[in-house]
Amino acid sequence: MEVFAKYLAGIDNPDHRDRTEEILTWIANKSPNLEPQIKWNTPMFSDHGTFIIGFSTAKYHLSVSPEEVGIVHFADEIAQAGYSATKGLFRIPWNEPVNYELLEKMIEFNIQDKAEYTNFWRN
Repeated sequence: MEVFAKYLAGIDNPDHRDRTEEILTWIANKSPNLEPQIKWNTPMFSDHGTFIIGFSTAKYHLSVSPEEVGIVHFADEIAQAGYSATKGLFRIPWNEPVNYELLEKMIEFNIQDKAEYTNFWRN
């Protein structure tokens, strides 16, 4: 997880830093075939050169981006988890539990859906 060390060190709030590191480590352990990387100053994971999931920190939440297709596909589950969403991301409030089951489903969905994909982003 060295690739994320500088990003994590830049998170001032220690609770937010710990939570972000916990999630990134969980993904790295759960999906060891994914490549952890920093692009556009944000941590993300890719598979065979294509984007799978990305994160960014904000004052009140951690933003999670499985791309717009993932947001649409999991809209009901995002809402059931109590997370707010936009066209391209959903927010996990710092004071709320992480729905790891949902994250796992999103990651698996993108891995399968983009198995033959050759671009970083979907068109």
